[in-house]
Amino acid sequence: MKRTTRMPRAPQTPSRRRNEPSSAHEKIIHESKRQEAKLRIIPLGGLEEVGENMTVIEYEKNIIIIDMGFRFADEDLLGVDFLIPNIEYLKDKKDWIRGIFITHAHYDHIGAIPYLIDKLGYPPIYTTMLSKGIILKRQEDFPRMKKLRIEIINKNDFKTIQAGPFKVDAFHINHNIPDSIGLAIQTPVGQIIHTCDFKFDFQPVADKPANLARIVELANRGTLLLMSDSTGAENPGYSLSEQTVMENLDEIFDNAKGRIIVSTFASLIGRIQQVIWLAEKHGRRVAIDGYSMRSNVSIATELKYIQAQKHTLIKPEEAIKLPDNTVVIMCTGAQGEDRASLMRIVNKEHRFFRIKPGDSMILSSSIVPGNERAVQYLKDSLYRQGAEVFHYKMMDIHGSGHAYQEELKLMLNLVRPKFFMPIHGQYSMLKSHAHIAQTLDIPKENIAVASNGNIIEITQSSISISTQRAPSTSMMVNSLGTDSVSEVVLKDRQAMAQDGMMIVLALVKSGKVLFEPDIISRGFVYMKESKDLISEIRRRTRHVIERYESRPRHAQTDRDQNNDGALKNILKEELGRFLSAKLRRRPMVIPVIKRV
Repeated sequence: MKRTTRMPRAPQTPSRRRNEPSSAHEKIIHESKRQEAKLRIIPLGGLEEVGENMTVIEYEKNIIIIDMGFRFADEDLLGVDFLIPNIEYLKDKKDWIRGIFITHAHYDHIGAIPYLIDKLGYPPIYTTMLSKGIILKRQEDFPRMKKLRIEIINKNDFKTIQAGPFKVDAFHINHNIPDSIGLAIQTPVGQIIHTCDFKFDFQPVADKPANLARIVELANRGTLLLMSDSTGAENPGYSLSEQTVMENLDEIFDNAKGRIIVSTFASLIGRIQQVIWLAEKHGRRVAIDGYSMRSNVSIATELKYIQAQKHTLIKPEEAIKLPDNTVVIMCTGAQGEDRASLMRIVNKEHRFFRIKPGDSMILSSSIVPGNERAVQYLKDSLYRQGAEVFHYKMMDIHGSGHAYQEELKLMLNLVRPKFFMPIHGQYSMLKSHAHIAQTLDIPKENIAVASNGNIIEITQSSISISTQRAPSTSMMVNSLGTDSVSEVVLKDRQAMAQDGMMIVLALVKSGKVLFEPDIISRGFVYMKESKDLISEIRRRTRHVIERYESRPRHAQTDRDQNNDGALKNILKEELGRFLSAKLRRRPMVIPVIKRV
């Protein structure tokens, strides 16, 4: 029998439920209003990008949220570690939030929780056991946070969760981390099916195939809207099975003479399990390196999502005492991240490991958009130090966790939705997925290709994108992971990185500049080779200050006499214009005025 878990609510009058129609006439009016009611879907992240996933589903004054992830920052975002969704839209609506549903434990779906949950009032989180373990482990890095309320979703239990007017059922789906779920959400307007990141793998490793029967059972209730993962929508055919990946990794293990180093994402639990099984098959021990990977392996082992023989897993300091042909090093850093374990090994900064000639280096991940240059540098450095490098473009050693075109068609055919909304991916991916839906006879007017911040309004008979928008500019978190970075600060960093900076120090007495102004250049010009330019900057500085100081007395205010802000702004602007015209560069100019 299906069981339903309900959120606590205020007592109702014994006569009838609140808003329940009491006559046939009222029932007709009630049904008419229900048909006219609008459901709102607001993607705050995950569209026109890969990562930073977060979606709001709103009906009247009730909200549920699906996922809350981050995205790694591009190279030009200096000092920014990652980007998280902008939740300004929810600022005055936190009392409306009935629950947060987390589909799986990749950081692009859970990474923003520590930064946003407090601002949202700590609503309950619903997720599977592995996701709960990884979320709670990460919260240990934020000791000032309140205790999270996490309710377990058992995807084999078929238990409906009541969250305000929403009824949510989960179904098992394949991805590249265990315990991934899709969601079937019954709303007052109709049912939504949200696939989460998914693929159909009929030969998975350390997992079961997706529960197609369950998907069909839920879809048979009638599906108003399908929201489906688009990350693989530009790839024809079917995604690679993990069984094929396992066979190719086995071939590398067969031929390796020295150490095997495998680098992948810290949360790619399935891949870690594959490497452990292969190491045991080939008589090797496995050293797990990297804080996040060690944490995830510890949690997954405790929850039995990873299985290893008693002496397989060893510490890095134990690995250096063993013969090379008996060791596997499993670490983070396949994306070339500066502080990841592999980059510390490559840069000879690691406490225990260095790259050796004869090492077999397996980069078991695809390249996240924006990381191409860092990954190329990583591969070049590995080759220079004598490693033999294997990556996904050479052979099938990494399977995407995202459905390709034929799998997307299968999902559409299983669900048979009235309306369709592609999610999770760059704009070209969303458009490709929309085209796939059209080939399966979903009318173009029934498809919403949206952007972050769009408000999608749905009734039983229509889907449209509102002219209103929610704020969607991502929030930036600095490299220490503690504070948000404002646009102004970022622009200053970018200006200094591009054109450098120049500090101008002037001593002023009785309206005159005493001595020559001092000029300090950092990243702008080499002063010993730019004497004429520096002399001209000093001359212009003196002229600007003394012209400003010689204004008629009535033109000056008490603020002018006590605050040199206006003078500094004039200096910044005039020196900036001069340098831009002279050199086609505009450094950050920082004036310092000292009065004596």
